[in-house]
Amino acid sequence: MTDALKRLSDEGVAIWLDDLSRKRITSGNLAELIDQQHVVGVTTNPSIFQKAISSGDGYEQQLADLAARKVTVEEAIRMITTADVRDAADILRPVFDATQGQDGRVSIEVDPRLAHNTRATVAEARQLAWLVDRPNTLIKIPATKAGLPAITETIGRGISVNVTLIFSLERYREVMDAYIAGLEQAKAAGLDLSKIHSVASFFVSRVDTEIDKRLDALGTPEAKAARGKAGLANARLAYEAYEEVFSSDRWSALDKAQANKQRPLWASTGVKDPAYKDTLYVDDLVAPGTVNTMPEATLEATADHGQITGDTVRSTYEQSRADLDAVEKLGISYDDVVQLLEDEGVDKFEASWNDLLKSTEDVLQRLAPSEG
Repeated sequence: MTDALKRLSDEGVAIWLDDLSRKRITSGNLAELIDQQHVVGVTTNPSIFQKAISSGDGYEQQLADLAARKVTVEEAIRMITTADVRDAADILRPVFDATQGQDGRVSIEVDPRLAHNTRATVAEARQLAWLVDRPNTLIKIPATKAGLPAITETIGRGISVNVTLIFSLERYREVMDAYIAGLEQAKAAGLDLSKIHSVASFFVSRVDTEIDKRLDALGTPEAKAARGKAGLANARLAYEAYEEVFSSDRWSALDKAQANKQRPLWASTGVKDPAYKDTLYVDDLVAPGTVNTMPEATLEATADHGQITGDTVRSTYEQSRADLDAVEKLGISYDDVVQLLEDEGVDKFEASWNDLLKSTEDVLQRLAPSEG
């Protein structure tokens, strides 16, 4: 068996797992993935926690204790999720130390209901960093308009950030600008820039899902020929923007102060359309200094039959522009698609969070000790 995951790592792509549960921690599975499958990080989101906690597996005792203390459902969820992130961070700590803080990281998201509230997002980021209390945590902040200044302030306070829900090239440039502004604030405050890290989570498969749906509605040969190209093109042009921004004069001053580049992270890399190869968003997004966070099925597929052939990004910019132009010429608005996806992304995470609140509240009420 060829070790495609090792080849991917050797090409400069950090492999992170897009999943976490208490069972994965306590069974030794996470440690096994780190040891055998080249996994060097973990990402979580409200949907992942909703699925894990709703399963109940491994959470029974903590839920019973929280019920006995009569804590609010919000506090219960924070205690449960930060415990999982803390334990995962401890398992990944040797990777964090070996890579000087680049990898070995675990991400936890601010309450998605705060996505349009800058001040509350910053407050929540600080609270989460304090609660988890591990240097290898990344606080996830969505790339909404309100999220941009929150990213700057949070980075400026020395807290490492995973910026999530990035769909458009314009917003991605704004995210990089927000990160650099935060580093400039941190530098002015005398903080050690080498200790501050960030990734920018650029979503891939959802772009194809939405654009393909619109192409299918057109039904023309030209529309059919354009299917399955926009997600990769969008991500590859994001990497072009990354190369440009992090070779600029503005960045040079921070680079001299030992600042870390904000790495592009390919998110939403599970293939939704069975017509496409299941490793599409891994094989075709290989570039140095990137992260690919994979659901377990994609990780296993890549290990089994991934085709890692070297850099599949940096020679594609001209074709990528042509692929996005072809979609636009068919009357499908790029700006409309990416705004819709951002709005839907926030709504989906908020819906998962609300589901988690409801299911956890039901369990707490069931386990609550009777009075007297």
